[in-house]
This record gives sequence, structure tokens and C-alpha cells, in this order.
Amino acid sequence: MRFRHKAAAGFATLLLPVAGLVGLASPAQAATSATATYAKTQDWGSGFEGKWTVKNTGTTTISSWTVEWDFPSGTKVTSAWDATVTNSGDHWTAKNLGWNGTLAPGASVSFGFNGSGSGSPAGCKLNGGSCDGGSVPGDEAPSAPGTPTASDVTDTSVKLSWSAATDDKGVKNYDVLRDGTKVATVTGTSHTDTGLSKGTDYSYTVQARDTADQTGPVSGAVKVRTTGQTEEPPPTGDKVKLGYFTEWGVYGRNYHVKNLVTSGSAAKITHINYAFGNVKNGQCVLDDAYAATDKAYTADQSVSGTADAWDQPLRGNFNQLRQLKAKYPHIKVLYSFGGWTYSGGFGQAAQNPAAFAKSCKAVVEDPRWADVFDGIDIDWEYPNACGLTCDTSGPAAFRNLSQALRAEFGKDYLVTAAITADGSDGGKIDAADYGGAAQYLDWYNVMTYDYFGAWDKAGPTNPHSPLTTYNGIPKEGFNSAAAISKLRAKGVPASKLLLGIGFYGRGWTGVTQSAPGGTATGPAPGTYEAGIEDYKVLKNSCPATGTIAGTAYAHCGTNWWSYDTPATIGTKMAWAKNQGLGGAFFWEFSGDTANGELVTAIDGGLK
Repeated sequence: MRFRHKAAAGFATLLLPVAGLVGLASPAQAATSATATYAKTQDWGSGFEGKWTVKNTGTTTISSWTVEWDFPSGTKVTSAWDATVTNSGDHWTAKNLGWNGTLAPGASVSFGFNGSGSGSPAGCKLNGGSCDGGSVPGDEAPSAPGTPTASDVTDTSVKLSWSAATDDKGVKNYDVLRDGTKVATVTGTSHTDTGLSKGTDYSYTVQARDTADQTGPVSGAVKVRTTGQTEEPPPTGDKVKLGYFTEWGVYGRNYHVKNLVTSGSAAKITHINYAFGNVKNGQCVLDDAYAATDKAYTADQSVSGTADAWDQPLRGNFNQLRQLKAKYPHIKVLYSFGGWTYSGGFGQAAQNPAAFAKSCKAVVEDPRWADVFDGIDIDWEYPNACGLTCDTSGPAAFRNLSQALRAEFGKDYLVTAAITADGSDGGKIDAADYGGAAQYLDWYNVMTYDYFGAWDKAGPTNPHSPLTTYNGIPKEGFNSAAAISKLRAKGVPASKLLLGIGFYGRGWTGVTQSAPGGTATGPAPGTYEAGIEDYKVLKNSCPATGTIAGTAYAHCGTNWWSYDTPATIGTKMAWAKNQGLGGAFFWEFSGDTANGELVTAIDGGLK
């Protein structure tokens, strides 16, 4: 079971026609027209969320747009997404990004921002003209330059060359981007980048600017590895050590990619699953674009120690993961789609697996972040069974989806899946062809946790992640050993099975019995959700008082919790090695301590 917390807006949308937005067209085209509509989508008293929607109401394509407006004193934009927003005093300007400036007739695009204060926009302008929806001639953004080619590669430098971009009024210069960050602006079509590290991988793209300082789309990327030997990566053994990084953790949990560095965890893992992409209408889609691609990081918040620039093509978690991979080249990153909340779209995906796989490849290999991801992970909860919703795709659906993903991604990408750990007779493992699908996948993340919890409010109290069965277990087959045994019996190689570890506990309140099997009155209080709490909190608030079936439990006051500790993780890792498993994975990084003691236990236990 996967969980996520997503705040509901809870506010009615107020549509305010602020002004018309005039489209931009080249001199060779008839001028087109467009409108802009403003909506205040959330209001929390001291601040608000605003959204502009730009619609092309003309008959010719718009190639770029700029919206300007004035806020009253005391109202300002604090963060923005899907546009570059700047200001001079109370005057604000929003320009399209490289990927959303083109609008076909009838098409629309939205960008949003968080603001402070309570004022509304006024005085809308487009390129200094009126915003009445009329027609004016405009200026096209430049085209994308050609994909750079690399030459003269040394230990510390590389020469880049590219074919020129075109523009109706002329190209002024080019921004050279290394790993998504601008490192130079040049007037010609070549640049030698210096000061690099030997034996290191880099990714370069180029972006043109015209005489009006409009930026066009980013070119294709060229990957370069400098010569010379670099330091050996930290020893990780031959086992997979994978952690989930949650997209939404950058909000309330205040957990960022840099925390993997400061905790020491980055040196002790081999893989990261980025969770989650959504599955809508049978297709893979980006979920929270602001967190993934646009959130700006200051120098002290970023992995590289360099602040994000306002005009760089990629920011957010994806850019931070790019910086992490540059610092720790041994880490591979997979984009995970689905999860407990977003698995409802897999049934429709199963109706056309090839189309689904194609949509996933388009998201994972989007040119803006193609170098970030090394593969894809599918977290379907659950094929031909019930999770948040019930699926009736049939036992072959999961195998067919896995086959289509492998066919689309090919042999050079990792293709994996998080799957049920229900080892009971006739349970969820028996509902789908996991044995047949294994030939197409690199490994399974077997979710050997959440077997028992306070959704059964009265109990009995039992550990949510038992390694083995035990006397009094409420349901046979609800343990790690049973799940692994059943999957192996279905033909899944042990080396393709990863044991799951939860970096959290599940608990009840109203409990008087210290040993497992007691009665309760409901879920114990938790920081984000009743009945669940991070290990980093529980280790101090309710220390373990015993162990059962290879995992820990704790009774403090009237609360009863179960969770894994460094000691029980050590036991589980020894068991995984003895079984010949491919390694272990965990949900998720932010539940660990600031010094990463659970990651350390996994790393040490698998060596």
C-alpha cells in the first residue's frame, strides 16, 4: 500500500476577464488574436493561488506570448510555474517557457503562481500594446538550434558546435546549458566549456535568443564524458539498494534531493524511484509540474551549491536529481507511475498496452530531462484485484503491459514494477500473471509491508511488516517469506525480487496489552495521518519494547506501534541474502533520521 497526502483546494474558482491577449505572428502571416482569463483558484487569507489561461482565438498559430499586469502595493507573486514571471516594482511580466509558447488556433495554455496580499491584477498589456483581444503584428520566438556535437574532449574541457537557429528578426545570441544550467552566452555557433571534472558525464543543450530577448525551444541534448579516471563510486556491493523519493515531500515534509547528500544516504544506495507520475486516460502523465520541473532552489538548498536561474529550462526535483547523478554517478533513477492514489488509470492502459508504453516513453524521455531517468517503474495497485479501486482487466493484463513497456523502452532501460506481497491462497499474487511478466522486467519491488494496520480499528494489534509467520497471525500468507516463496514458485527468479522495508510504523491507540494481539479503540495519532508515523519520530516517542517475526513493536501509554529498526533491518537483509534476492527497497527517504540510519542498515546488511 502506498500513501500520499494532497491538499484540497477547497475554494470556488472565480473567473475574472482581465483583458484580451493579442497573439504574435510573423510578418508573413496574418496577425492573430487571443484572450487571457484570470482565476483566483485558492485563497488562504494571507495569500492566494492565481492562474492565467491564454487561449488562441485567431486563425493562425501563436509562437510566443507575454502577459503584463500591475498589482496594487502589498500584493506580489512569491512563486510561479509554467511561465517565467519577473517584476519591476508592482509591474509584473510573465513570458512563456521554451515548451509552451506555441498555440494552435483554438488551443489554450495556463500558468499559475502563488501570491501574497489580496489585490487583483489590472492594466494588462501585451508587448506594450493593448490587451483588448484585437490583432497586432508580433515577433516570433527563434527556432531550436541544431543538437550540439562534441569535439576536442579533454579531462577538463569540451568544444561544442551546433547549426544556427532561425528567427524572423534575427538571432542575437545562444545560451549554452550544461546539465540544464546556463554556463555561457555566445554570439557564434560554437563554445568551448572548461573547468570540468575528469571522467565525468555531462549533458549539453543550446537555446537561441532573438533581438527582443525571446528564447526559443531548447535543442536536443548531447552527452559528453570527459577523459581521465574519476574516483571509484562508493562500494555498494552487487545488490540493489533502492529508495522511493516522493514528489510531494518538498512541501509539508520539507524533504529535498539535497537531504540524500546531507544524510549520507546517496553514497549508500544504488537506485531511486521518483514517485509518482500519474496514469490518466490510459496514459502516463506528469503530476505536479511545479515540484518536478519549476521549483527554484537557492544555492544553499541545491545539490550543486549553485542557485537556479530564473530563465533556465529545468528546475525543481528533476534538476536536483540531475545534479545528484553528477555528484554520485553510480545512482540510477527510475520514474515511477501509479501508486495507491493513481492506479485507477491502469485498467484503461491495459486495453491498449502499446499506446500506454509509448506515452510513458514520451514522458520519461522528454528532451528537457531525458538524461535524468534511467528507466521506468510501474506501481499498479492492483492488477485484476482491488486497491483504492477494483480492477477487472484479467490475469493477463499485467504481463501484456510489461511486455509492451519492454518493447517500447528496449534493453538499455530499466523496466521494473512494485507489486503486491499478498502470499495468501487465492490472494492478489494469484490474481495476475507475475510469473509470465517477470521475463520482461528487471526486478519486482515486493511491497512486504502494510499487512496489518489500524484500518482494523479494534485490532488485533499486529506488526505491519512481519518477515515470517508467527503464532496468532491474523491471516496466513500475510508475511514476507510467504510472498517471496509464492513468487518463486510461479517462476520468478530470486534475483529479480527485492524485499520491501517501510521507513514508518503503523499503530493503534486504546491498547492495554504490550504483546501483539491486543484490542484497540482506533488508530494512534500521527503527524500526517492517524495510524501512521515516521521512524525518525517513533524511535524517540515510542521506542521498541519487543520483536516478533523479525520486526519490532512498541507499547507506550495506550499506543501500540510496529516498525523496523536498524537491528530488525539487519535481520531482514541477512534473510534476503540467504534467499538469493536481488536486494531491497524502501518507502521512503523522508521517514529516516537526519543521518540516514535506516539506509545505513540496509547498505551494511546487503554487503
